[in-house]
Amino acid sequence: MEFSFTGTMIEWRGPAPFYYIAIPEDVCVEIKAAAKLLSYGWGVIPVTSTIGKTTFTTSLFPKDGGYLLPVKNAVRLPEKIELGMNVKVKLSL
Repeated sequence: MEFSFTGTMIEWRGPAPFYYIAIPEDVCVEIKAAAKLLSYGWGVIPVTSTIGKTTFTTSLFPKDGGYLLPVKNAVRLPEKIELGMNVKVKLSL
């Protein structure tokens, strides 16, 4: 399954800041339909994502009935992504 969408960069502050892009609701509906086949536990789903020129692997986190795409500084900084920015994402499950 492949998706393209635009999402907003958000931050969760724990002992260190973590950055995420919330997956749009319409995409979440499709992901949820396949989640049981894709999840390796705790509801997380392995994905390959591309933002700008950077392709990376990670896992979607379930949150409040949707999913969050974690974005590491190794992706965020070279792509010059700031909090609150709308970011174009390609996502492959």
